[in-house]
Amino acid sequence: MRRLHLAAVLFVFLPLAVSAAGTKEAAKAPAAPPAPPNITAAMAKGGCKAFAALVAASPDARSTFQSAGDGGMTAFCPSDDAVRSFMPRYKNLTADAKASLLLFHAVPVYYSQRSLKSNNGVMNTLATDGSANNFNFTVQNEGEQVTIKTDASDHAARLKSTVYDKDPIAIYALDTVLEPVELFEPAESPAPAPAPAPVADAPKAPKKTRHRHVADAPGPAVAADDTSPADQKKSSKKSASPAAPCLRWLAALPVAVAVAAALA
Repeated sequence: MRRLHLAAVLFVFLPLAVSAAGTKEAAKAPAAPPAPPNITAAMAKGGCKAFAALVAASPDARSTFQSAGDGGMTAFCPSDDAVRSFMPRYKNLTADAKASLLLFHAVPVYYSQRSLKSNNGVMNTLATDGSANNFNFTVQNEGEQVTIKTDASDHAARLKSTVYDKDPIAIYALDTVLEPVELFEPAESPAPAPAPAPVADAPKAPKKTRHRHVADAPGPAVAADDTSPADQKKSSKKSASPAAPCLRWLAALPVAVAVAAALA
């Protein structure tokens, strides 16, 4: 009778004990992490339908984007207007170049918008392949505005909005397509500003010239036998010598003799 009673008790309470133990073990087990979102679907939902369609059409880009999300990724998708204006250039790229361009829009690290602002500098992208293909861009803040600069563009792309942000994946919308210098010509450096023209000096007043009296140059030497006016006066004075009266008396002598003869 005791055995029947004990068997009945075990039959009733044993399943309850096993069930409680199982419930306790289930409560201790960690919850499974949420499955990563569909990257292209999230992009399309956040205003990047054109870019999401390009990623979906590239097998290499699509698989790389989706697998990178498992380990952490930050993607930057251009807006539909930006992709539309860029399409003529995109169509001229090869299939490999198209995949590289698409992968250039993501980095293999999760960045919230706050951490993105504090981690400025050069970043590797999903398109980076060793040192041969750098495919880097530079994140730089301008005040509260997050921008991305590449060597193939004169203008930095600006972060417009947050499409998705839940660790380990963040997706941000941009206002332009990022252009890697590995696929496009580098942007030309702005020409240096011309040096200012030298200011012309004001015309100076002419210097006053002091005229010095210059002595007349000596005239030609006078020959020894040439007689100057002063010499002529001296000569006339010399000619009036004591012998002159005698000559005058001799000239008058015949006249006096004639007069005397007439009187006789």
